[in-house]
Amino acid sequence: MSENLLEVKNLKINFKTYAGIVQAVRGVNFEVKQGETLCIVGESGSGKSVTSNALMKLIPQPPGIYAEGQILFDGRDLVPMTEKEMTKIRGNEIAMIFQDPMTALNPTMRIGKQIMEVILKHKKNTSKAEAKKRAIELIDQVGIPFPEQRFKQYPHEFSGGMRQRIVIAIALAAEPKLLIADEPTTALDVTIQAQIIELMKEIQRTSNTAIIFITHDLGVVANIADRVAVMYAGQIVEYGTANEIFYNPKHPYTWGLLGSMPDLDNNADELLRTIPGSPPDLIHPPVGDAFAARNEFAMQIDYEQDPPMFQVSDSHFAKTWLLHPDAPHVPVPEAVLKRIEGYIQKNKEAGIDLGKVGE
Repeated sequence: MSENLLEVKNLKINFKTYAGIVQAVRGVNFEVKQGETLCIVGESGSGKSVTSNALMKLIPQPPGIYAEGQILFDGRDLVPMTEKEMTKIRGNEIAMIFQDPMTALNPTMRIGKQIMEVILKHKKNTSKAEAKKRAIELIDQVGIPFPEQRFKQYPHEFSGGMRQRIVIAIALAAEPKLLIADEPTTALDVTIQAQIIELMKEIQRTSNTAIIFITHDLGVVANIADRVAVMYAGQIVEYGTANEIFYNPKHPYTWGLLGSMPDLDNNADELLRTIPGSPPDLIHPPVGDAFAARNEFAMQIDYEQDPPMFQVSDSHFAKTWLLHPDAPHVPVPEAVLKRIEGYIQKNKEAGIDLGKVGE
């Protein structure tokens, strides 16, 4: 059996619409090992959430179509599984944390009962008393004080950050092997975001749960990822360890994402970089590199041929013609280098030496 808990191979997801077929996910490949955190990052519309929902077989069919590929979880391909087979996996072996905790929680049911429901459903031969004890333990584990009292309360009695902690407790209730978190910190302020990120890191340390973390925020990625997949227009355009993506980025889209991150230490007069243009229409994907129209370094070949994944190292790959041996050397833009070097300096101040840019 593979050492990977999850392997996604050439996954293609389409949607039938009145305007035509939307090619939302176009040949995605990645893997996740037990106890590892993979962050999938990209702009809105890049295919991140469609990919995460596809892993749980939550794409409604129709209009969704699993056009091609495999989703191998613990050696089993989830794509051909029936809804009945998937209900045994969802919540039990793979759990999901959604972006908005209020839509994930039942407003008419006490918090404790919602957690108990998951335990009783997935952990057979568990008594109600045992389920209640475990639910209180989970409320405590996710950092909510006075868990016995909180057990009896309703979602509206909790703050946004505490509701998200309860959603995490529900996701952990059946002790899943894989946790998918779809932008779980987007609706929270930065202080609560940091607490939720720290909580998820603690969960990973104590339970060895694999995590797929979907986000558009590279600041979040820096704090939690082991590996990073950068998505654009339904494809993974760069893939590597967190250090490789942050300190040796190779794809112009990754440069754009890094350069457009706000930095509180920046001079107030310094303009925030942006990526010009917008993602392409995936009903009619462009010929060649999908990022070419927004890429200031695009060459003629970018408009004619889709680049392959070039290997940078054993763990680092990027889908750009700039890595072809015959391509001109294009250095990382100076503004992006400054931003990256700022991250390195902050890590050094925290006692972590991550080397030099490009190493």
